[in-house]
Amino acid sequence: MCEVIVVTSGKGGVGKTTTSANIGTGLAALGNSVVMIDTDIGLRNLDVVLGLENRIVYNLIDVIEGNCRFKQALIKDRNYNNLFLLPCAQTRDKTAVSPEQIVKLVDEIRQEYDYIIIDCPAGIEQGFRNAIAAADRAVIVTTPEVSAIRDADRIIGLLEAYGIEKQHLIINRIRYDMVKKGNMMSADDVVDILGVDLLGVIADDEDIVISTNKGDPVVNGHSRSGQAYMSICKKIIDDSIEAEDHYNSRNRSLRSLFRRKRA
Repeated sequence: MCEVIVVTSGKGGVGKTTTSANIGTGLAALGNSVVMIDTDIGLRNLDVVLGLENRIVYNLIDVIEGNCRFKQALIKDRNYNNLFLLPCAQTRDKTAVSPEQIVKLVDEIRQEYDYIIIDCPAGIEQGFRNAIAAADRAVIVTTPEVSAIRDADRIIGLLEAYGIEKQHLIINRIRYDMVKKGNMMSADDVVDILGVDLLGVIADDEDIVISTNKGDPVVNGHSRSGQAYMSICKKIIDDSIEAEDHYNSRNRSLRSLFRRKRA
C-alpha cells in the first residue's frame, strides 16, 4: 500500500528540499519504489539536488493539463531504477494547479509505487494547500531557531485542521557546540515546544552542502549525516525501530523523544 508523505516547514531555507531528496533516495535504497514530486511551481530545485536538471522534458503542469501521461514526465534517478522524479514547471505559478488536480494525479500514481514524497513550497498559500491535499503523513522540517520553530508550529496546526494527524518532526542544522554553550535549543527543547514525535536530527554538516552541490544526496554516502538520513528512512518504514543520534559520541538513544505528543 502506497504512502504519500509531504515534506513541509512553513519557513523557507530550512532544508526542506534536501530532506525530500534524501528521504526519497534512502527509501529507494532500502528497496522501495519511490516517486518524488516537486510542487514548488516556478522555483523548482529538487531536480538540481538530485542531479537531474538536464533530463527534464515534461513537468507536473504538462501532466495536469493532459499534454503527456505521468510516466512520460517521470525522470529515472541515476543510481536507482526504482526512484523517479516528477519535476514542476519554472514558467508557471502555483495557481496553475488546484488541490483537486493533485489528488487525482497522486491517486493515479499511488497504484504502482510504495512511496510518494511531495516537496512542499514555503509558506501557507496555494502551493501549501496543493502539496498537502493528497498526503497521508507530514514530515515537518525545522531548524532550532525561534522563527523557524514558530512557523513550524503554525504548520502543525494547519495540518491538523486539514485532517493530517500523522506528523513527524526532523530537526535540521543543529550545532551541538552551540547547544552545549546554551546558545542554541537542543532537540529536547524543540520537541517540547512543538509536541510532535521526533523522526530524526540532522547536524549542520558540510558534507550535506558538498553533496547538494554535486547533485548526489548525502544518504548515498557513509558520512554521519548520510547514516542519520538512512535511520530516518528506516523509521518511516517501521516506526518501532529505535533511531540513534549519529552525531553524539556516546550514540545516545532518542527513544525518549519519540513518545511525546502534542498537547
